[in-house]
Amino acid sequence: MLSILIPSKTEKYLDNTILDILKNARGEIEVIAILDGYDTERIQDERVKYIILEPSSSNHKRQGVNEAVKQSKGDYVMVLDAHCMVAEGFDVQLIKDHQPNWVQVPRRHRLDAENWCLQPQGDTRPPIDYEYLMWQGILDHAFHGYKWDSRTLERQDILIDDILTMQGSTWFMTKEWYNKMGFMDIRYQGWGQEAEEISFTTWNNGGRVVVNKNTWYAHLHKGKKYGRMYKLNYDENKLSYAYAYNLWVMENKEFFIKLIEKFWPIPKWPINWKEIIWSEKN
Repeated sequence: MLSILIPSKTEKYLDNTILDILKNARGEIEVIAILDGYDTERIQDERVKYIILEPSSSNHKRQGVNEAVKQSKGDYVMVLDAHCMVAEGFDVQLIKDHQPNWVQVPRRHRLDAENWCLQPQGDTRPPIDYEYLMWQGILDHAFHGYKWDSRTLERQDILIDDILTMQGSTWFMTKEWYNKMGFMDIRYQGWGQEAEEISFTTWNNGGRVVVNKNTWYAHLHKGKKYGRMYKLNYDENKLSYAYAYNLWVMENKEFFIKLIEKFWPIPKWPINWKEIIWSEKN
């Protein structure tokens, strides 16, 4: 069984996401919607259950996902944002291709949520298969991912391929790997740096983080049109950035160097990046 966990904090498209999963899954699944400080009308389906968290000014995504994993019945867990559509048979494809110490991310498309379809492409932008860490974020002592279009085009024929990091809007793994790695560690504060926590921890423990282009999901870019739909605790996010940067760049320097070198060259990173990061000024 695959347990699909959907964190939600006053999300407009939660029902659409759940119904899309139920429509397109082809194996045995359960859906656990995590309602962070609010309640909503329930979808009446034996495969769907809800967890309600107490109202708070914080985002309790980490606590909610951890509780959902505890309650889940599946051998596999997949976390998915509450504004996504999925490919037909996404679940059986991910399970078919999986290895025990992997984290998988399906190919990402863009969602037209109002019409609930893939966003029409009026340009030549490829789907999002890879993300890199933005150099400006490193200078600010934080990790920020950005779509890596050139790598998507260069490696388009590799259907399952290593990735440096991800957006964090979905990820798939065994529940055993989740528990072994202790993911959604609350020491990161709030929900920030989730993608780096999962990616770096997996790479650092002999696992593999991959994009699977044999299947896909589509994610809504909220932007100014939709807004975040909830208040964000920026103080918590700052703590999250600081914790993640110190853990992976300072405390695990050798690992971080090897990881960056594995994916080198990275867009807009200078050749002397090591000297800059670990200089006395920085």
